[in-house]
Amino acid sequence: MQVLEGSSGNTRTPTSPSTSKQKRSTRNCSNTFWKATLPLTCRSEDLNSKMKRMRVLRSTTLFILAAIAAVAQPPAVQIQAPTDVGAAPVDAAKTPSGLSTKVLKPGTGNSGPAKDEVVTIVYTAWTADGKMYTSTATRGQPATAQVNRLLPGLSEGVQLMVLGETRLLWIPESLAYNGQPGKPKGMLVFQVTLVDMPTRAPADAKAPPADAKRTASGLAYQVLKVGTGTRHPKKFAEVTVNYTGWTANGKMFDSSVARGEPATFPLDRVISGWTEGLQLMVEGEKTRFWIPERLAYQGKRAPFGILVFDIELIKIR
Repeated sequence: MQVLEGSSGNTRTPTSPSTSKQKRSTRNCSNTFWKATLPLTCRSEDLNSKMKRMRVLRSTTLFILAAIAAVAQPPAVQIQAPTDVGAAPVDAAKTPSGLSTKVLKPGTGNSGPAKDEVVTIVYTAWTADGKMYTSTATRGQPATAQVNRLLPGLSEGVQLMVLGETRLLWIPESLAYNGQPGKPKGMLVFQVTLVDMPTRAPADAKAPPADAKRTASGLAYQVLKVGTGTRHPKKFAEVTVNYTGWTANGKMFDSSVARGEPATFPLDRVISGWTEGLQLMVEGEKTRFWIPERLAYQGKRAPFGILVFDIELIKIR
């Protein structure tokens, strides 16, 4: 089931400004996450490479066909529809667009997400006749997506919410699939809980808190989630991470989370604050780093000043 619209953007990672004159890379020639500062060179594919690509394409095709078949089946987990699934109750609030909403459980946050932020939500959706259409319960985990890539009515409703809040949304067809072939017709009803806003700037973006750890280089960090791994990456290891970066004034400038795709790169080809910081982590760990300018882009290009990154180390390759 798809509640997203559009596609993810280009992948980027914080490449060190000092690496632009290093040896040319022969990998990821079509991938822009290295940024313009790192020159690439591509080699023509040999026969083995082409055969490998054909096998990957065949496997991908089979996976897509299986996914389509799975979507066509009723959800394995059935959750009972609310009693007012057929029409919004009189105490529901209605927006000018035609969306009706009702708060089921108040949240604890102070403000809702902006349309360009990323949210983590749990939800269940029903058609107006009470049939469950989709639910994060069938996947066993929440969904994370950029707000403006959700269905229009779901996007609008989520922007009205604060962290921890649960709402019912009565989404008219014009704000749902709007007559798309193969999609549910008519109104959809979503029960949504806003779990997290992972790209929202932390309150301590301006400076590390007093209990943050510091290294001799001036890098400050704080573990947000303890990892499950036991080994640390070496300086020349290749790692896969999810990350979001902000300037000291809280402006997000880069995020693999917003793109919906983790980034993979050699650890010695990024800014020195990353190279040092990631070597302190283990797989599964999420850490916040405050990186002084001399360990970031050294004043040679934007973003300038201290940078704050939330980094989750997914895999050491």
